[in-house]
Amino acid sequence: MSAVLVTGATGRVGRHVVAQLEEAGTEARSLTRQPHLSGFVGDVREPTSLLPALRGVEGVFLVWPFTTAEGARELLEVIAGQARRIVYLSSAAVRDHEREVESMVEKSGLEWTVLRPHAFAANALQWADQVRAGVVREPYGQAAMSPVDERDIAAVAVRALTGGAHHGATYLLTGPESLTRERQARIIGEALGRPVRWEEAPAGEARERMVASGPRRCGPPGSTRTATRP
Repeated sequence: MSAVLVTGATGRVGRHVVAQLEEAGTEARSLTRQPHLSGFVGDVREPTSLLPALRGVEGVFLVWPFTTAEGARELLEVIAGQARRIVYLSSAAVRDHEREVESMVEKSGLEWTVLRPHAFAANALQWADQVRAGVVREPYGQAAMSPVDERDIAAVAVRALTGGAHHGATYLLTGPESLTRERQARIIGEALGRPVRWEEAPAGEARERMVASGPRRCGPPGSTRTATRP
């Protein structure tokens, strides 16, 4: 297969898509907005900036890291003029803007696949400092989900990008087991060989702490987004 362009190439899923494409012998072109990083410089909000990276590309892994679908149609038109296949990283939550982008992808004229992952396993990294202290103080300790490893999401993306059997498919991706947030914290402690206790916190307290710390890259249930919420 010819090259694949990976947007969000430095993100939690994109970096694994790049690595796994290369392991499979496919040229992976990383898109970045930062000139000092290796890869092609471009911005999905400025679709024509992707043209150099899109030349000779057969597939595109698309991350749309915004809370509206504004601009996505123009981007897809540019992609459709160069590529044949697209894999869009959506979310199991399928928020309004994600549904809009999904619809645009389906109508783009490209061979498309949509991935809807549940919560990223790496979301637990936001507890790192608290885990070191032995107490994770967060709300919703009994909320259960099936965290999925970002490498597994990437593996599905690579299979869809390099094979022709997934056109028109939407895949819901979950981890192997439903776990409460409290249980996740305890498992992390067990893996580290130290006790980690869950302490239930009011939602307002956690929200204030997140706002004070500023936006961060994380995956809400099922996606990569800039978030300031628990």
